Amino acid sequence: MLTDHPSQIRAALRSGSVIEIGAPSRREEFAPPSRWQIVLGFAAIYLIWGSTYLGIRYAVESIPPLLMMGIRHFTAGLLVFVWTRRRGDTAPTRLQWGYATVTGALLFLGSHGTIAWAEQRIPSGLAALLCATLPLWTVLLASRAEGKLGAKVWTGLLLGFGGVALLIGPDAISSGRRLDLVAAGAGLASAFLWAAGTIYSQRVKLPASTVLSASMQMIAGGASLLIVSLIAGEPSALNVAAITEKSVFALVYLIVFGSIIAFTVFTWLVTVSSSSQVSTYAYVNPVVAVFLGWALADERIGARTIAATVIILASVALVSGRGKVQVARPEIKEMAEVSEAAGD
Repeated sequence: MLTDHPSQIRAALRSGSVIEIGAPSRREEFAPPSRWQIVLGFAAIYLIWGSTYLGIRYAVESIPPLLMMGIRHFTAGLLVFVWTRRRGDTAPTRLQWGYATVTGALLFLGSHGTIAWAEQRIPSGLAALLCATLPLWTVLLASRAEGKLGAKVWTGLLLGFGGVALLIGPDAISSGRRLDLVAAGAGLASAFLWAAGTIYSQRVKLPASTVLSASMQMIAGGASLLIVSLIAGEPSALNVAAITEKSVFALVYLIVFGSIIAFTVFTWLVTVSSSSQVSTYAYVNPVVAVFLGWALADERIGARTIAATVIILASVALVSGRGKVQVARPEIKEMAEVSEAAGD
């Protein structure tokens, strides 16, 4: 659910809905979207975001993780920000830039930087499954300020973390799998940090334009990643001659599709669909990621992985709940223009 009002967060928790990340939406008087536009929007976030885990794995094969993610988000954010300002969006205030900096640091430096580092050590499918715990962390964090949870939500939380234990617990390690527990923990930390950024973004006043707000968060997060990458010595240790074409292609794909197109479509979808519908990406993307990792990167899928996948995704479905469909009057023209700009 996209909201910047605490009472709406309380309502989301009572209904078991997942609170989605994004800036407050600007809803203007445009014709409601057609069914095919909504279907294409969901297909985009399902397939693109599901494939970004494999894209990250390919990109970090020859590009340091923080540097790669910094280039990705700063470039994408700058392109979208310039476009929004040229079309006439109001310039953000210093306070809004401050809010965007904190949000961007949590989402992109904290969450994306962590998962990029982890994917040097664990399969992309496993990383996606660990990140699938995002709705569980979101509900837990929000509940600390917004009240107690219902029995169904608690059941979903316990089930979800039980699935994680099955995936990376002692039994999984003793079964003969070589698993980097630090990297697996980083995968969980990535989901936690994205949830923290989600909750924070709902409590601050960002620009009304979802696209402008998203671009500010990407710029701030990308800059944070680049600064930390510099401090960590990644640029000086980078061997430019060793960068592969596969990593370059993966980085370009992540910039254009993962950061510009998918994130823009996502911010549009939260204004035209119910929170329960939009939150389905949380349990479709891991399935896409696991399949692509198996099909394209020879990642193994065993019975334990399948069982853990079913358990984790079932828990997310319980926590997400089912919401009533609400169609708003979105900025259809805005979404189409951003998609065109991304494809140029």
